[in-house]
Amino acid sequence: MEQYSVTGMSCAACSARVEKAVSKVPGVTSCSVSLLTNSMGVEGTASSTDIIAAVEEAGYGASTKTSGAKERKAASGPAESDLLKDRETPVLKKRLIASLCFLIPLMYFSMGHMMWNWPVPGWLEGNHVAMGLIQLLFTTAVMVINQKFFVSGFRSLWHRAPNMDTLVALGAGASYGYSTYALFAMTDAQMHQDMAGVMTYMHEFYFESAAMILTLITVGKMLEARSKGKTTDALKSLMKLAPKTAVILREGIETEVTIEEVRKGDIFVVRPGENIPVDGIVLEGSSAVNESALTGESIPVDKASGDAVSAATLNHSGFLKCEATRVGEDTTLSQIIQMVSDAAATKAPIAKVADRVSGVFVPAVIAIAVVTILVWLLAGQSVGFALARGISVLVISCPCALGLATPVAIMVGNGMGAKHGIMFKTAVSLEEAGKMQIVALDKTGTITSGEPKVTDMIPADGVTMAALLEMAYALEKKSEHPLAHAVLQKAKENETIDLKEVTEFRAVPGNGLSGKLGEDILAGGNLKFISENALVSERMQKTAGRLAEEGKTPLFFSRNGQLTGIIAVADVIKEDSPRAVKELQNMGIHVVMLTGDNERTARAIGQQAGVDEVIAGVLPDGKESVIRSLKRKGKVAMVGDGINDAPALTRADIGIAIGAGTDIAIDAADVVLMKSRLSDVPAAIRLSRATLRNIHENLFWAFFYNVIGIPLAAGVWYPLLGWKLNPMFGAAAMSLSSFCVVTNALRLNLFKMHDARRDKKIRTKKNQEEATMEKTMKIEGMMCGHCEARVKKSLEALAEVDAAVVSHEAGTAVVTLNAEIADDVLKKTVEDQDYKVLEIQ
Repeated sequence: MEQYSVTGMSCAACSARVEKAVSKVPGVTSCSVSLLTNSMGVEGTASSTDIIAAVEEAGYGASTKTSGAKERKAASGPAESDLLKDRETPVLKKRLIASLCFLIPLMYFSMGHMMWNWPVPGWLEGNHVAMGLIQLLFTTAVMVINQKFFVSGFRSLWHRAPNMDTLVALGAGASYGYSTYALFAMTDAQMHQDMAGVMTYMHEFYFESAAMILTLITVGKMLEARSKGKTTDALKSLMKLAPKTAVILREGIETEVTIEEVRKGDIFVVRPGENIPVDGIVLEGSSAVNESALTGESIPVDKASGDAVSAATLNHSGFLKCEATRVGEDTTLSQIIQMVSDAAATKAPIAKVADRVSGVFVPAVIAIAVVTILVWLLAGQSVGFALARGISVLVISCPCALGLATPVAIMVGNGMGAKHGIMFKTAVSLEEAGKMQIVALDKTGTITSGEPKVTDMIPADGVTMAALLEMAYALEKKSEHPLAHAVLQKAKENETIDLKEVTEFRAVPGNGLSGKLGEDILAGGNLKFISENALVSERMQKTAGRLAEEGKTPLFFSRNGQLTGIIAVADVIKEDSPRAVKELQNMGIHVVMLTGDNERTARAIGQQAGVDEVIAGVLPDGKESVIRSLKRKGKVAMVGDGINDAPALTRADIGIAIGAGTDIAIDAADVVLMKSRLSDVPAAIRLSRATLRNIHENLFWAFFYNVIGIPLAAGVWYPLLGWKLNPMFGAAAMSLSSFCVVTNALRLNLFKMHDARRDKKIRTKKNQEEATMEKTMKIEGMMCGHCEARVKKSLEALAEVDAAVVSHEAGTAVVTLNAEIADDVLKKTVEDQDYKVLEIQ
């Protein structure tokens, strides 16, 4: 996506006009314009020259952002944060102060003297023409100060794309023009000694309305600009985190250089209290590093040789010598900043409603104002009364509130997520995440830690725990098996045992290990392997069976033909997994666990985590088909961390990469969780729902305000209740409407995304046909994974079958259908493969 800065936009009608103009350029496939950040994201093959020309032809300015991939050096560069710098507020503040300098004396003469008889110099007493001339001069000064409204408004009108500035310019211009006419008519009446006419025209002056409208709109614009600036605070704070310099080693000498000069492969050093400048790998030293800037986790993480470190994290205690692995725009921090920026440049689906309204809003308001004036004139009211009603309609109408309703909430929600290590790649993912009905969780690395650990140690009679562990360490030290690492880690944690290694080491793939420790012959492995070397009592066999049912892998050990004990190893579930699953269920979400493990292990892990459904025996390439079948039941979010999860993450309605995962998983995902905590999944959904709720509130206010305000301004209630609106109050209301919308969005900064107390279940319509779209077959005769593959292949060859999840251990095949199919057809398909179908449910 190529990004552009757009200038000259003042309301939603402007952004709609730019979007429409650029979308017509040949080669543009999609265009999204953000009024909040004055930016535009364009996808397609069109050249930047053609795109900029289209924007300029529409009456606005455009330029390519210097943060493009080729031009941007590092996130620390001032150009990055400079793009988000609030330039509007200082300018508007100066305009407001200058306007007030002329408005206050104008109001004194026009209302203070006329309504409350405040004193004026003697030569002005009774000199109505002079009073009119003073008001004309003060109003002209205010109009010159706020000329931007007129330049932008009438230019937009010339391009047949009227915007909010057009409404303000027409309203203030009409007040000024009619008042000027009244002033000249007054001079004519005075020449003819018509004092009654002079007094009549005196009351037809609307100079103060013209000046007040411009000043109040400037107040509103300034408040809006300040509030809009606050919505990007999270992004600006991320940019400020990036270090400006680094200390690198060149020919053994420490040299301080700017961050842009650091190259991949450079060796850099970080002392205690310093920020790590770029992503790298620790070569020497150890320290505790505070990574809260990236993950939101306040507890420092221990780093030692071989560990990865990230830019903008704080080195707490030790001296580190590292090699740069990712620099400039490739660092984790830069990617986070780019992700948040890209999300701000995209548009949420819900914003399209407001955009469609904004596109016709201003012309419709102008038409209503003209009709209002004509109706009141035909009703016999004076020109001044009719004009006041028309001007009120023009100045009270606010397309800005409509245009800002969605992007301000998206920006604040995205910033909140970024602060807590939850990255939404697009506005669409932020809106859609809260609508999920099913969450599919990959087991390894998502529900579990992904690293096997020792969970139980059961020594045989006469053997101590330390002796069992010492012997297991000696045997497993030379093994490359993942389970061996768990035993070694457990032994290293126990400082009382003597760490030794066996000789004559031999590994029997898939069975076990053997070796000599001194004169003793040691063996370790599964029950079948150890039973060939030692006698395993029935009690120990039952213990092993119980451990296996709990999803653990029992490792048997023997010495000189005598069983010494069992060590159980398992991929343990993360501490927060059961709580996270429960929170998802409390939100009305169906939680499914996907795993390639056998049915027994999967059920044990699933039971500990508390998931609603377990789908076991899923091959790495089978996750995508499972997600496809789950999508028939509702909107699906897939949570995974590995390369093999990428197809499933892409297939799901929302893909969530957890624990930063692999680069491929991150690329495929819509949401990236920087931490490895499963509790961030319900937090992301909670934040999405809060953001969507905030958008609904903003849109309601924007529509409600105009629906109530326009009829009141037009004088609809005047014949019945005598209500009429002064144009000045209309301008004040318009100024406050956008401010209210932006302020409401800022409330999201107070939202506690990890607080589950207010969770509510979403209402979903259950499809009654779904019960018949899934069938479970009980099959006899499957003995191994090859049998599973044969049955799966034959069933999925049927056109009516979307997916088949087969387990030889459970003796079942769960078939997901896309159309009705007779049980006899399913039965024949399986039995043609020489298996027996016992039952179909």
